[in-house]
Amino acid sequence: MKKLNEDEIQKKLKQFDGWSYAKQAIHTSFQFENFKEAFTVMTRIAFEAEAQQHHPNWGNVYNQLEISLSTHDADGVTEKDFKLARAIEDIIESTN
Repeated sequence: MKKLNEDEIQKKLKQFDGWSYAKQAIHTSFQFENFKEAFTVMTRIAFEAEAQQHHPNWGNVYNQLEISLSTHDADGVTEKDFKLARAIEDIIESTN
């Protein structure tokens, strides 16, 4: 998978509200009503990540979920990351 350059990444990020690029990864965070809601969304994302064979670097504290995506084999951001980011956005939108 081809590593995207910073211009390509910034252009693609315009399609994603709340995502940013730093340290060779794209990042976002979400806040939920409570821990149960956050964990439910994380579970849904986990199933999608497994289906795509591409796993996020993420953290959860109570109702806050922070996600970073990068393709370790490419040592940076690739189309694979944006595909999972789109799936994450779709999951988030379906919970609202």
